[in-house]
Order: sequence, then structure tokens, then C-alpha cells
Amino acid sequence: MEIKSQNVLIIYILLCMLRRFPFQLYKILIGVVNYVSLTMDTVLGFCANVVTVLMISILAITLRNARGSHRMNFREKVVFHFLPALGACLSFVDMVFLLKKELNGDFIVYHEWLFKSSQLILWTTIIISVKWACFHDLFCNWLLCIWWIMKALLEILHLHKTFSSLEVLECLKESSVVLLDIMFGISINIIRIKQSSSKGSSMEDPLLSVDMDIEGSFPGDSGNTWSSWDLMTFKAITSVMKRGIIKQLGFEDLLWLPNDMEPSTCHDRLLSFWRAQQSSSNPFLFKAICYAYGWPYFCIGLLKVLNDCIGFAGPLLLNKLIRFLQQGSAHWTGYVLALSLGLTSILKSFLDTQYSFHLAKLKLKLRSGIMTVIYQKLAFTNWRGTVPFVYTSQICFSFWIGNNHLTGTRIRRTGEILTHIRTLKMYGWEHLFSSWLMDTRSSEVKHLATRKYLDAWCVFFWATTPTLFSLFTFGLFTLMGHQLEAATVFTCVALFNNLISPLNSFPWVINGLIDAFISTRRLSRFLCCSEYRHELEQRAESPSVLKNYQSDIISEDMAVIMHDACCAWSSSDEQQQNLVLNHVTLSVPKGSFIAIIGEVGSGKSSLLSAILGEMWLIHGSVHSNGSLAYVPQVPWILSGTVRDNILFGKSYESKRYSDTLKACALDVDISLMAGGDMAYIEEKGVNLSGGQRTRLALARAIYQGSDVYMLDDVLSAVDAEVARLILHNAILGPLMNQKARVLCTHNVQAISSADMIVVMDKGHVKWVGSSADLSVSSFSAFSPQNDFDILPNVQGRELSKNTSIEGRNIFSLEEEFIHISEEAQEIVEVEQRKEGKVELAVYKNYAAFCGWFITVVICLSAILMQASRNGNDLWLSYWVDATGSSQADYSTSFYLVVLCIFCIVNSSLTLVRAFSFAFGGLHAAVQVHNTLLNKIIDAPVQFFDQTPAGRILNRFSSDLYTIDDSLPFILNSLLAHFVGLLGIAVVLSYVQVVFLLLLLPFWFIYSKLQFFYRSTSRELRRLDSVSRSPIYATFTETLDGSSTIRAFKSEDCFLVKFIELVALYQRTSYSEIIASLWLSLRLQLLGAFIISFVAMMAVVGSRGYLPISFGTPGLVGLALSYATPIVSSLGSFLTSFTETEKEMVSVERALQYMDIPQEELRGSQSLNLDWPFQGLIEFQNVTMRYMPSLPPALNGVTFTILGGTQVGIVGRTGAGKSSVLNALFRLTPICSGCILVDDLNITHVPVRDLRAHFSVVPQSPFLFEGSLRDNLDPLRMSNDLEIWNILEKCHVKEEVEMAGGLDIHVKQSGSSFSVGQRQLLCLARALLKSSKVLCLDECTANVDTQTASVLQNAISTECKGMTVITIAHRISTVMNMDNILVLDHGNVIEQGNPQTLLQDEFSRFSRLAKASTM
Repeated sequence: MEIKSQNVLIIYILLCMLRRFPFQLYKILIGVVNYVSLTMDTVLGFCANVVTVLMISILAITLRNARGSHRMNFREKVVFHFLPALGACLSFVDMVFLLKKELNGDFIVYHEWLFKSSQLILWTTIIISVKWACFHDLFCNWLLCIWWIMKALLEILHLHKTFSSLEVLECLKESSVVLLDIMFGISINIIRIKQSSSKGSSMEDPLLSVDMDIEGSFPGDSGNTWSSWDLMTFKAITSVMKRGIIKQLGFEDLLWLPNDMEPSTCHDRLLSFWRAQQSSSNPFLFKAICYAYGWPYFCIGLLKVLNDCIGFAGPLLLNKLIRFLQQGSAHWTGYVLALSLGLTSILKSFLDTQYSFHLAKLKLKLRSGIMTVIYQKLAFTNWRGTVPFVYTSQICFSFWIGNNHLTGTRIRRTGEILTHIRTLKMYGWEHLFSSWLMDTRSSEVKHLATRKYLDAWCVFFWATTPTLFSLFTFGLFTLMGHQLEAATVFTCVALFNNLISPLNSFPWVINGLIDAFISTRRLSRFLCCSEYRHELEQRAESPSVLKNYQSDIISEDMAVIMHDACCAWSSSDEQQQNLVLNHVTLSVPKGSFIAIIGEVGSGKSSLLSAILGEMWLIHGSVHSNGSLAYVPQVPWILSGTVRDNILFGKSYESKRYSDTLKACALDVDISLMAGGDMAYIEEKGVNLSGGQRTRLALARAIYQGSDVYMLDDVLSAVDAEVARLILHNAILGPLMNQKARVLCTHNVQAISSADMIVVMDKGHVKWVGSSADLSVSSFSAFSPQNDFDILPNVQGRELSKNTSIEGRNIFSLEEEFIHISEEAQEIVEVEQRKEGKVELAVYKNYAAFCGWFITVVICLSAILMQASRNGNDLWLSYWVDATGSSQADYSTSFYLVVLCIFCIVNSSLTLVRAFSFAFGGLHAAVQVHNTLLNKIIDAPVQFFDQTPAGRILNRFSSDLYTIDDSLPFILNSLLAHFVGLLGIAVVLSYVQVVFLLLLLPFWFIYSKLQFFYRSTSRELRRLDSVSRSPIYATFTETLDGSSTIRAFKSEDCFLVKFIELVALYQRTSYSEIIASLWLSLRLQLLGAFIISFVAMMAVVGSRGYLPISFGTPGLVGLALSYATPIVSSLGSFLTSFTETEKEMVSVERALQYMDIPQEELRGSQSLNLDWPFQGLIEFQNVTMRYMPSLPPALNGVTFTILGGTQVGIVGRTGAGKSSVLNALFRLTPICSGCILVDDLNITHVPVRDLRAHFSVVPQSPFLFEGSLRDNLDPLRMSNDLEIWNILEKCHVKEEVEMAGGLDIHVKQSGSSFSVGQRQLLCLARALLKSSKVLCLDECTANVDTQTASVLQNAISTECKGMTVITIAHRISTVMNMDNILVLDHGNVIEQGNPQTLLQDEFSRFSRLAKASTM
């Protein structure tokens, strides 16, 4: 606060006067007092007027030359012209009345003349000063403004003598004068506050010292500056609340964040201090947080200390007031004490809400800072092999679920189920996985139960504190021989009530400190993980060698160079010598096309990862020249439009964009999508086929125009014809032919077209050469010539050339239909949220989850508990009155025994309530989770296709955490506050009948406030829940695609996107906090009025001015002690009520997903254990759509697969091949037709039984976290010998033995193995099941040709007599099948024996076969 020169001058002159004339002034004052018997109130009033005149005069003299150009508005004219003129007139009239009395012979003491004259002089001085000096600088001086408030309070004392005379005219006149003084003081303070706001001064007092910029509190008007008064009363939220009454709020209606709360600001601040910590030997996040926000937190703590100190003023004033009432004095002190009680409550209300506001702001800053710093670390660091995914995912959700490891494990397993739900349904493992999840949940609930029952003990001690303290304190006091007095007793009762909150909070404070320590320690370890890209060259050989070598690199025309590189996935592998790449030396010239080939697990994908900097470089060096683009083996797809996925943050160029689509053969696919290239792609691209996902990822890489392309097996997921088009138009086409291309592949066309071939074997580069040299090398098994042998009817290159031209003509015709849309076609539905208040049915459902019996017990015990407590206090008041009257009817022991009985009853009921609540909350938590899980598990696949996993995971994480933890606590608090307020109302009505007159207007105001608030708070909580889902989804999405993001150097772009999501989440939380404090302040002010009313009525009643008696001192003391905490009780009750309603939104959201469509699980016909007997499959005119708005995926398909035959299904990407399996497994219900298996309509069979009788190898290989034995045989149906035999037949036994056997721990998603190895393990799992029907969906797409051939022989041998359906893009894998189905756009266009179809050179299958050899 700035101290101006005129203020210093005033203080200096006053000190000089006191120093120069101390004795004279003292003598004059003593003489005046002795001569005229001057009373204290008049002395104070006269002295206040004299000091004010002096201050105004000094300020006016110093500011006489500072005349401003500001013109008065109407309000200022009223304040500075009308009010002083009115005051001068009233003072003049007072003097006229005094003169008249003296002329009539009445005796007028001199102090009356002095006081009235000083008032007239004061108002006249104001009028003159406004004309003479700049009124803004004069009256908006902070010293004068503060002094005027003090002066107005001093003049209230003058009313005492006036009111004691009971002359109505005199009382009205004096009240008008004092009211005029108060109005002027308040007005100049308001004008000063507005003036300081307009100059951009901070809203806070320097004590708070927290940078604040709350402009923009109104939505859409972020440039406005709000006055300090508006900020103290939280007026900024009013417009939002008005909108909340008339409509459903949207994100555009929220308050804008202050500048210092923007996530980018919080991120930069925390990151800078964390980086400073990293330079120390022992970096600790908690220290960085202290450096960033320690001083603001300390200042807020000082504010809390001040607030609590003022809180103790209430009981002390209560003590004085009760003693005054006991004495029965007619002095004015009672009014002052009663008024002081009210003013103290008002001041405490403002301090309390400001403390809560700044603390909540600090919490939001810290939350956004930590979230963004962690996300940045997540995007910049490779986690494979470094930190288990479970640890990373727990870090991601640590802001909502706390530190319970079991909770993190449960959420990780839930995410695993949601990610692979389609595969789990095909296996029929939903209940198996849900049972495992239930086991984890049971362990979590045991941990939760321990906490909840400990919390129940805390609640018990908290709630019994007042009665226990009363018993022991007053019992010991009386047994020591002292006499109970009302003032002593009820002051102690008020102080005991003040102890409840800190005693209740203490256990949670300890728990919070422990959680905070664990959290910061885990986050510190997380943030200390190395970012490998920065360490590549540091971990290489000696600096001198590296420097010389790099100079050679730069001089040569090389895009990538690896020299003697040894790489591992984690730093611990260096000691274990578990190197994935071992002494690799490789050079990739610019503009060359390199094919990386080798067996499954040979290190092909790891080689690309090493070039990208995703691995630990243990030895050697890796250098890349220019920008990189990367397409992983499992394509990473963003949730968004097709265009968003391709552009990936780059600007839209129409020509390049169109060329990219054509090169990747995406033009036809996009033309068939609803919405064209603005069609919305769901999370992980689940509404695209595997080939479409791969081509979309390839299009993204091509559009970036990078210098080096890393392509990991991009041709295996598409059919041969599309693979040929992609190879010639994209990889070898004009968009990429001048760039370095490194392709890991098994595709024979790509191998034959490569400039250089690299053969990998167990992490070593075994051979490097050209395609021509490969066939005569020792690695000729990988030669494309081997694949040519399967096509004996190929009639030479001429026919192939004609076919190729014909194929291009077909696709060129289709290109005309490409559709580029400008508006996104939403397939994923916007997350729904309820409107209006939380329905009563939600509360009923929660009560049912708790158990109706427990609910009734809780309510009854709470009511009786409060009744026993009120009875305890009433008995105390009776004891006090009996002792005070000296006519005690009973002995002290009797009073103590009764008090002890009340205490025991209260404690017992409190114990019942606390433990009933804990039990009911736990029961509800278990029931909600189990019901929700069962409903989600039984939902159809379409639900998961249309609902992002983040939304579902939000229910199982933050919403379930609310139901587990915070909802029971806030419900308990609500019930306690409700019965507490009910008890206060009953006691006050019993003691002071006049209080009943307040109930009706009080209830009216209360209902209006809560209606105005609740309609907005509900919507804000719903928006808060909705805004969290994208954050969850972005976390998991970034984690999945972190290597792609780093390869494209898009970390900053994704960080900006995440910061925008966090900003939206922060805005909802900020608006919610402001709305809550808006209500809390008004309720506390309402409570302050009640306190003042009760106290004033007690004083008035003690004087006998009213016909109604207010009872004995004991009852009056009880009423006052009950009225004192009503401020906090009112605020706490409605806060608890609205918080409960907001927390119930979590139950509402869980109930939403309990009402989703369910799969038709039941069937009219049960199955024999040996079914199917033959494996005969018939599709009869089957039509299937994934959504009503989409074209049919299968269009009147009819075919028959004889039992025991092997059938291959081929066709272009997106032709409907996988849809055949979806229909067979009833993942998607068919629209028309029927499917028969062994002449049995599968719609009549229970769906889980149906799926359990089929075996499948899914398109995306699925391994879950756990032992390898559980992955292969989760039902434990096979012994180890059978498992090892199958692994050997699937050519993966050696790898499993090297990894550690069947008991090795498989990391999440099977990241312990390569994609090809995962496919082989899934095949082994299917063969172990020994079903009559085996479905293989691209099971050999990611393995080399030699391994694929061996596997086909193994399948043929092991599956004799079984019906095998194989979906394949690699034609060689289906050449030995009994039958072939060729699909195109959901229709079967060809079927027959593959050799027969090959002989027809015009057949589609023949074209596909010829294309696969080109």
C-alpha cells in the first residue's frame, strides 16, 4: 500500500502538536471533563470531528494545486454535494434546537455545543474542500477512508444516551445524523476502491502477495476489470448463474481464467523451478513446488491465522455479553457488545471466503502445473523398457485417484479390458477378466474399508468432542468446589464448538501429508527419467572419436549412419548384457530405398527405434541427417477427422493433400465414408479396418515431406493389389523417390524393388546387398524368387503388365468419386450430461446401493444423536440456573450423573452413525463398481466403437473415486450439519420465541439463494466431469503414440493441445469455486444478521422493554452460544448440500452407463460340449451394418463352408473380410439373413457359449499383463508339455525359453515381444483350445515368408478335420486352401478352389495373385 506525502504530513503535524503542547492539551481536557462532566461518548465524537477536520484541511492545502480534470458523475455529486449539504443542515438544525432550549431556560452543558458545532464545521469543511481541491485525491486517500469508518463506529456510541431517553423525535434525529456519517464513509470507500481498480491496482492487500488478474471473470468479456468490492463479493459469477437458471450451461459460459492461472503460465513457472532442482544432486519435486508457490502459501497461511484469531473474538464477546446480562445493567455496553458480535461475524465471513478463494486458486495453479509438466515429460520421453506402463498410467491418473497402488492397478486393468474388449468378446473371456478385476477390486475395498473405519473413529471423536469436553470440564470444575456461571459455561461451550473443526481435520491433514509425500516422491522419480534423444551422443564412444566420425558423416551424402551401435531397451540391460542390437554398422544413402528383412524377433523394428533415438545407446554412435517420419508396425491413429490425422499440425495444401491420398490408395475409401475426409475417426481408429489405419498413418508421414522415412511393415496389413499400388505410387512414387526410405517388410514386391537389402538376425546385421545378390546368398530363403514358385500359371511379365495397367485404370475411375468435405461427420456421440437438478431417483438408487436398512439406521441415529447433544446443553443451562438461584433442588452428583448419561447416549449414537455410514458407503462403492462393470462388460461392441475409452475410464476412475471416498464423507457432513442446524433452530425457538418471527423471511431468503446457486452448481459439476474425459483420453493416446510424436517432432504441438484441454478443465473448476464462495459469503452474512438479532433481542429483553420474557441467564447464554456458530453452520450446511448434489453427479454418470444397451446373451438352445460336430458354416443372404447411417459392411452375402475344410477369404482392404468374423461371432448383429453352424441358427445360441466353442487369432495380436502361461491358457486346461509342444510348432519356443519360460511376466499389451512374436503366441493360444472351428485374421501378416510357410504347414497338420477360416492379404498363405472367397465392398464376387481361380486369368483372385509377385 503506497503511503503518499500528504499522509506523512498529517501524521507529522499531529505528532508535533502532541509533542509541543502535551501538558496544555492535557490540562484543557481535564478541565473540560471536570467542568462540564463530559461523558465518554461526547468526548469521542467531538475529538473524532476535530481530527477529521484537521486531516481534511491538511490534505486540501497539500492538494490545492492538484486540480484534476475528472468530471463528477451523478453518484459522486450525491456523495460530495448532497450528503455534506444535508449533514450541514441537520447540524444547523441541532444548534437551533439547542439555542431554543437555552432561551427557554433549559440548562445546556457546553459539551453539547462543542459536539454540534464540530459536526457543522466538519460538513462545511467538506463542502469547501470539494470546491477548492481535487475531490478524488482528497477523499479517496486511504488514510482518510479508513479513519472515516472508525469515526462512524465511534459515533454509534453516542446513540446510547439518546436511546436511553426514549424520546422518539430525538432518537430519529440522532439516528439520521449517524446514518448520514456512515453513508458518507462507505461511499468514499467505494469510490476509492473503484478508482484504484480503474488504475489497475491489485485486488489483494499486500499481505496476500499473490499476483492476481481476475479480469475477464464474465464469459466472453475477458478485458473488463472488476473492482475490489466485486471481487470480495464474487460478483463476477452472477452473470453465469443467471444463465444457469434459464438454460443449460456450456463451456462458452464459463469464467475466463486470470492470467496467473493460465496452465501455460503455471507450467512455465513450475518447470523453471524443477529444472533448477534437476541441477542438484537430489532433485525433489516438493522443493520445486515450495520455491514456486511457497511464499503465496505462506501469505495465505497468515490470512488464515488472522481469520482464526478473529474467530476467537466471538466467544470472548459472548462471555462479556452474558456477564452484562447477568448483572442486569442499563448501560450502553450491551448494545455495543451485541453489535460487535455481528460485526465480528461479518468480518470473519469476508476473511473466510477470501482465504478459501486464494487457497483454491493456489490448488488449481499447482494442479495445472503438475499435469502439464508430467504430460510434457510423457511426450518427450520413451517409456518402453524404462518404466512399466502401469506406473506411467498411474502417474497419469494420480491427480484424481490418489496414491493407492491397488486403485492404480485396477484402473490399469480396466483400461486393458476396454482397449481389447473386442478381442475379449471373441475369446469369450469377458467374465474371466472381470473376475480378475473383481479380485483387484476386493483388495482395494479391503484397503478402503480400513481407511473408512479409521475415518469412522475420527468422526466419532469429532462429534463427541463437545459433550465429552462438557462432561469432563464442568464435572471437574464443580468437583473442585467452584460454582458454575452462565458466562463461564457457555463461553466454554462456544470454544468447544470451535475445536470441532481442527480436531476433525487433524487426521485428514496427517493422511494428506503422507499422500503428498508419497506423490511428490513418485513424481520426482518419474520426472527424473532420462530423455534418451538428448543422451544419444553422450553415451557413445569417446568425444574425440565421435567428433571425427561425425565430420565424415556430414561430408558424405548419407541420411543415416550407425557405427558399431549396441542398443538396449533399458539402462539395466547394460549390466545384464541383454542387448537388442549388437554392434550394428549401417549406412543409408540419401534418396535410397532400404529393405530390412529377417525372421520374427530378429531386431528389425528395434533397428528403426534405434535410429529414431528410442533406445538406450550403450556403445557406438547413431546419426541421422534431416527430418524424420515414422510409421509404426501397429499404426497410431488420433481420435479426430481423417484430415486432422493426415495434416498432423501442418497447413492444408490442396494439391499435396490430394496426391497423398491417391498415393496411399485412400481416395476410394474416403469417397465411401460419410463426411469424406472430415469423417470422424474414433479412438485408436476402431471404426477403420487394419489396412485403412496403416494407409492413414502412411499418408500422415508422406504429407510431412520429411527427409528420412522409417516404415515398419506397412504393407502387411493391406491386400496384394493395394500393397502394389502403395509401393509404386507412394514408396517408389514421386512424393518419396528422392527421400531416404527404410522399410521393414516381408513383402516380396518391396524386397525386389529395394536399392539395398539388410538381413537382420538376433540383433546383428548378417548381410547387406542388392536384391539380385540375395537369391545367390546364404540368405536366399528370404528371396522373392521363393514366392514366385507358388504361381505356376503366371504367364509372364506381359500379362502382369496388362493386369497392372488394368488395375490402375480401375482405380483411376474410382478416383473420380473422391469427396473432400469441409464439415466433420461425427460418428462418436458428444458425451451426454443431464440437465437440471439431480433427480430424486439418483438419491434413491444410492440409498439402495447402501442398503435401505442401513440408510434408516443412519438417519435415526443422527437425529437422536443431535437430540441427546441438545439435551446435554439444556441440562447444563438448567444446572447453571439452579446454581445461580442458590436454590438447587439436587446435589452436584445428581447433575453430573444426568450429564454423564446424556454423554454416554450421545457417544453411543454417534458411534452407530459413524460406523453405519462407513459400512453403507463401502457397500455402495462395491455395488456401484460391480453393477457398472457388469453392464459395461455386457455392452455390445458398437457401444465401445462409439464411446471413447476415456469416457468409460473416467467413470471407473474419478467418478468411482468420488463414490468410494468423497461422497460418503460429504454425505456424512451434510447429515451432521442438517441435524445440527435443526437442533439450533429448535433450541433458539424454545429460548427466544421472537426467533420464530425470523424463520419465515429467513427461509424465503435461504431458498432463493440456494435455488439461484444450485441450478448453476450442478451444471458446473457436470461440465467439470465432461471436461476431464478428453484429458484422460489424451494422456493414454499420447502414451500410445509417443514414439510417433517424437519422430515428427510434434511434442510442442501436442503440449499446446493438452494445455488447451487443461485450461478448459481449469475454467470449470474455477467457475465452480467462485460460485461456491459466492453462496458461502451470502449465507455467512445471513448468519451474522441472526447473531446480531439474537444478541440485540437478549439485551433489549434484559431491560424489560419487550413484553416477552427471554428466560433465565442460563437459557439466554445457551441461545447466544448456539447463535454464535450459526454463521459457519449455515455456510457449511449449504456447502455440504450443494457439494453432495455435485458429488451425486458421479452417481448419476455411473447410472448413465448402467442403462446402456446390452448384448443378447441368452439363447433358446443350449450347446453340447462337443459342438460344433462338423464345423459346417452357412451364410444365407446376410446383411450387416456397423451403424444405421453407414453403408452395409456385408451386403446379402451367401456362401457355405463345408466342415473340416480350410477356406481363405481375400479381398481389397475394407472389402468386408473381418466383417465375416464379426458376424460369425455375433460381435455386430446382422440386419437380415441368418448364419447356420451345423444347421443350428447361431442367433438361438447363448452368445458366450457360441464364442467359447470357436477359436480365433485376431487381427491385432492381444497379450495381457501377467504370466505367459496365463496368456496362453488362462483357463488352465492344458499342461506344460502340451503348451511347449504347441509353442514349438508355432516356431516361438526358442524365444520363450530365452525370455525365461512360461512364468515370465508379460508387460502390458505384450510389449515384451515383437508384433510378429505376439501373432505366433496368439496362434499357439488358438491351437491349444482345439476347437472344431478356427478363425485366423491375418495371423501371419507380420512374420517373414519362410516362417509363414512353415506355419501354414503346421496349421494344415494340426488342424486336420477342423474348419479353418483364414483372412489373408498375403496370397501365398491361402494357395493351399480348399476354397477361396473373394470379397469386394461387402459382396462375395468369387469363390472356388484357388488353383481353379488362378487358371482363369480374368478372375479377381488371379489378378490379386499376380499383383502379389510384382
